[in-house]
Amino acid sequence: MTPRRLPPAPLLDAALVGVSLLDVWANVGTSEPLRLACALAAALCLVLRRRLPLLTFLLTLPAVLLSDAVFAALAALYTLASLTRRRALLTLCAVAFTISDITSWPAPHFDLQTSTLITLGYTGATAGAAVFLGQLVQARRDLSLRIAEISEARDHERLLTDQTVLARERAQLAREMHDVVSHQVSLIAVRAGALQVGTRDAEVKEAAATIRRLSVQTLDELRHMVSVLRASGGRPTELTPQPSLADLRQLVDNSGIEAELQTDLPDGLPPTVQRAIYRTVQEALTNVRKHAPGATTTIRMSHEGGIVSVTVTNTAPTRRALPLPSGHYGLVGLRQRAALLGGTVTSGPTADGGYELRLELPDMGAP
Repeated sequence: MTPRRLPPAPLLDAALVGVSLLDVWANVGTSEPLRLACALAAALCLVLRRRLPLLTFLLTLPAVLLSDAVFAALAALYTLASLTRRRALLTLCAVAFTISDITSWPAPHFDLQTSTLITLGYTGATAGAAVFLGQLVQARRDLSLRIAEISEARDHERLLTDQTVLARERAQLAREMHDVVSHQVSLIAVRAGALQVGTRDAEVKEAAATIRRLSVQTLDELRHMVSVLRASGGRPTELTPQPSLADLRQLVDNSGIEAELQTDLPDGLPPTVQRAIYRTVQEALTNVRKHAPGATTTIRMSHEGGIVSVTVTNTAPTRRALPLPSGHYGLVGLRQRAALLGGTVTSGPTADGGYELRLELPDMGAP
C-alpha cells in the first residue's frame, strides 16, 4: 500500500488563505472597516501558521471576537494542535476561541438562555474538533516515524545477521583452505623440490623447478587469501597485487607452453581492462595446458577503432590430454567480467583442430 501523497505546503497554504477570504466575503460587509480589516488580517496570517503557529492563532482571535469569519482561527488552531504536545495550551486556546466566538463585541452580552448554552456547546465542539483533528494528524505522523524507525532497525538487524552468517562461512572456508588446500600444495612443492635435487635429467629438473616455483607462489596467494577471509568485517582489501599488461610476458614465459606474444596495445589502458586481458590470457593458457598438451599458442592483441581485441589461438594437441578435474567456470567467469566492462568473449574450435578464444573490450577512454 503506497502512502497518500499530500499537496505541496505552499499550495495548501494558498488554498487555506483562499477559503478564509471566501469566509470573510460571506460573513463581513464592506461597511464595517474594523471587522473587515481584522478578518482580512486573520486570513493572510495563515501563511505563518507552520513557522509561528501560536502567534498565528493569537492574531486570528480578533477576527473571531469582532466577526463571524472564524475559518482562519480554526485553521490556525488545527495547525497548532498538530505541532505542539502541550495539552494545557491547546485547552486554553480552545476556550479562548469559544469565548471569543460567543461574545458580541464591542458590547459583550451574556445571557444564560437555552439558545446561548446550545451555541456555547456548538462553538466548544467546533474548537474541540479542530484540536482533536490536529492531535490525530500529529499521532499519525509520530506513528509513521516509529514505523520507519522499526523498519530501519529491522533492516539493520537483518544486515547484521547476514554479515554474521557471511563471517562464519568465510571463517569455515579459510579453515578448509588452510587445512586442506595449503597442505596439499605444500606437499607438491616439497615433492617437486626433491625431484629437482634428485634427478639428473635437465628437462625434468627444469620442469620440477617450474612446479616448485608455481607451488610456492600459489602458497603465498593462498596465505594472503586466508588472512583476508579471516579478517571478515574489516576493510576490504585486494587478495593479491592485481596484474597488469606488464606482467603478461612473465605469465607467457612461465606457462610451460610454446607461445608467441604479439601486442600492439597503447599505454595507459584502464586497470580494469588490463586485468581483464591478463585473466583472459591466463585462462586460455591454462586451458591449453589441460586440454591441448604439446600445442603451440599465438597471442595477438590489438587496438583499433576504440576496441581492444585479444585473440589466443592454439594448434591441435600432439599428445593425449590427461583427465583433470574442472569446474567449467573459467570461460563463464571471463564472459561475466567482459560483460561488466561492456565487452564480449567468444570461443570455439578452429578448422585445423585447434581452439581460439577472443576477447573484445571498449578501451574506456584510453589515450
